[in-house]
Amino acid sequence: MDVFEVIEKRASVRQFGPVEVSDADLEKILDAGRRAPSGKNLQPLSYVVIRSKKTLEQLSRCQGCIGDASAAVCIVADPEASEYWLEDASAAAENMLLALKALGYDSVWIEGTLRRQEGFAKELLGIPAKSRLIIVLPIGKAAGASEQAQKKPLEQLVHWEKW
Repeated sequence: MDVFEVIEKRASVRQFGPVEVSDADLEKILDAGRRAPSGKNLQPLSYVVIRSKKTLEQLSRCQGCIGDASAAVCIVADPEASEYWLEDASAAAENMLLALKALGYDSVWIEGTLRRQEGFAKELLGIPAKSRLIIVLPIGKAAGASEQAQKKPLEQLVHWEKW
């Protein structure tokens, strides 16, 4: 798939069936996150890769679908390293979501429900107190058909030259 097809086909998937996620694919996904833009190139992010079924099931307390995933990538930011940590995490997450789809996997961006369980998840994963566990990307194969949510047409969103 070319990048435009990947963008069109990427969907938020919350029900996963089992799939083997290779080390090589995980490294490609992580490298896509590493290569995302970073404010002033400060690169305040780290990643925790989870393959343990037990840990994935424990993390399902943050959002149920994590327990059905075959793996997950957690995006961890150091707010002391950069004032742009949230933007950097968002850019890394999007790069990884596109890489996941290009490699034939599915995922969903988990942030909102994670915030309410961040302390629990950080303790489970041994993440330092000063760091933020800001996004979890479960990795799997959609249990059923998945389509991208309906998006507004460009005509409603774009203004040429001025508003």
